[in-house]
Amino acid sequence: MATYAIGDLQGCFDALQRLLDKLQFDPARDQIWLAGDLVNRGPDSLATLRFVKSLRNNAITVLGNHDLHLLAIAADHKTTKDTGLKEILSAPDLNELIDWLRKQPLLHYDDQLGFALVHAGIYPAWTLQQALDYAEELHQILAGDDYLDFIHQMYGNKPRIWRNKLKGWDRLRFIVNSFTRMRYCDSDGKLNLKDKGPPGSQGSGSVPWFDMPKRKTINNRIVFGHWSTAGRLDRPDVHALDTGCIWGGDLTALQLDTEYPSYISIACPEFRHPKGLSEVKHADES
Repeated sequence: MATYAIGDLQGCFDALQRLLDKLQFDPARDQIWLAGDLVNRGPDSLATLRFVKSLRNNAITVLGNHDLHLLAIAADHKTTKDTGLKEILSAPDLNELIDWLRKQPLLHYDDQLGFALVHAGIYPAWTLQQALDYAEELHQILAGDDYLDFIHQMYGNKPRIWRNKLKGWDRLRFIVNSFTRMRYCDSDGKLNLKDKGPPGSQGSGSVPWFDMPKRKTINNRIVFGHWSTAGRLDRPDVHALDTGCIWGGDLTALQLDTEYPSYISIACPEFRHPKGLSEVKHADES
């Protein structure tokens, strides 16, 4: 059995199939971990969603900001111009797909492999156990009968800093922003959700979340996506897998079950250009 972590798909179904062929992936034996953002922007969001769902326990996916944005659109809380998302909205199995998607975790950890999987990152002040607890707290809301109440309160950049006493929507909004939108933090621990460029392009006083001093997960191995402008990152503590498939970059997998994790990538055609994309602002606000 092999286990591969794969970066953001964003509806690039054909690229996923080509990568799985290159990996010689056997759905009866192997497992893939997906770093979230299964949908939006790419040409085949519906096929991607259906395929990942069909793999059952052989695919583990965490929720990304674009996946949450789809939940908001399906709940009539947001609108979209993306043709791929519109195809999902008109699909006969829409309700089944949405019900499956909202029940996926925000953080996955395998103690045997020693890897954690998340879409954007783990807030630097949290230990891995705290992060697992907070992810489960939000998961229970999203998987519950009243999840639409949260969906209508999900969007926004505040609060920007974690306090243990945070309650209600503020607490849940900070948790979801940390797991699905975070890239930079200010030196005082505040989330900087405005800067989205590669490390080094951010404003003064902000650093990538994984470079924050005294980060409590420094001794854990974290696999994440979300940050295409940062490219592939390979360090003992963090592995970034969003290599810009949708923008004409690569779709990248990381084999996790070997002594030394190894990368496998395929080249992808450019389906979208970053400039002038109407979906960027709305999806990244979730």
